[in-house]
Amino acid sequence: MDAGAPGVVVRVDDGHGRPVEIAEQAPWAAKDQRLKVSDEFRMGSNTKTMMATIVLQLVAEGRLALTDPVEKWLPGQVPNGQAITLRMLLNHTSGLFDYTEDPALVPSILGKDPHRWTSAQLLAVGVKHPPLFAPGTQWSYSNTDYAAVGAVLERVTGASLADLIRDRIARPLGLKHTYLATDGSWHGRYARGYEPDLAHMPAEVPTAFQDVAGVHGDGHVNVSGNDPSWGGAAGAVVSTAQDWSRFYTALMSGKLLPAAQLAELRSTVPMDPKNPVNGPGSGLGIETGTTACGTIWAHDGGITGYSSVNLTDSTGSRTATVLVSTEFLFEFGANAKLVAADQALQTAVTCAMFGKPAPAGSAQAPATAPAPDQAQAQAQAQAR
Repeated sequence: MDAGAPGVVVRVDDGHGRPVEIAEQAPWAAKDQRLKVSDEFRMGSNTKTMMATIVLQLVAEGRLALTDPVEKWLPGQVPNGQAITLRMLLNHTSGLFDYTEDPALVPSILGKDPHRWTSAQLLAVGVKHPPLFAPGTQWSYSNTDYAAVGAVLERVTGASLADLIRDRIARPLGLKHTYLATDGSWHGRYARGYEPDLAHMPAEVPTAFQDVAGVHGDGHVNVSGNDPSWGGAAGAVVSTAQDWSRFYTALMSGKLLPAAQLAELRSTVPMDPKNPVNGPGSGLGIETGTTACGTIWAHDGGITGYSSVNLTDSTGSRTATVLVSTEFLFEFGANAKLVAADQALQTAVTCAMFGKPAPAGSAQAPATAPAPDQAQAQAQAQAR
């Protein structure tokens, strides 16, 4: 909070007794509504874990195979689709360009475009760019992978992504505050998300991203009402810290997937080419890495106004969530003090999840590679 976060939610369950739950808020933000640990928030790319779970459920039912080429389900929609498998989409080895790096998405990211993006439209934006590498030869995080996953799920099931999340995950697990957003509305009490206004936006944020739409006040813009549907299968899920803990527990304990498909979820490829053996690994919709206090399975998420990370152990008996109610300051590295504070907090939370003290003086983040969600990816594109 001292580093400039509008609000922070922390929930840690070490599997022994009552979870630790903390919500803190800047005084200016508390004037909108007092933040609670139980508030709904936008999960960003944590969405991908749920989408991968649904794909694997369909694999278990014999309706899909991880070796299926994209061309089988989306004929003519993905160049070289015969060489790209569903597994490659799920673990980010397809080589597809990230659609959030295309300038066409900027108005939606800023909340200025009421256009409702479909999976097929988001996929089309990504695949109009040349691929980054030959399928299966490297790893590169791409939201286009999950736009394709979303399109496949819709094609195979005939259902909407929102219905699939509701019927296959939320209702069976009793997750009353978990759903895929299809517009800017919320189903329950929610955390407000903020970005600095134009006059207070740090110079490190590219010019194209400095003027965010929303309700202005106290040098910030409340972006909570902006439409996040451009995230689609890559990032439009809404949930709470408690709901996500229940989801992770069910996922990692085998309640949602048979043993064979859970093993596939945990099959990884190296994310860091400089450290392929001991570095972080990308599974199917989830990542893993070794920290000072234990091995974690996790994903992070960033969408305008919201930055989060969700963690668990290999069994799902231990879970943790950190939410900070702003994003651009992280994605563009515009507030180094806040980034360092967040890394230190994630380390403390990870160790608390394992029932251990954080290493003295450590500010090392959990060993998940940073997922270049939308704004960060856009910054990389602008740099090129």
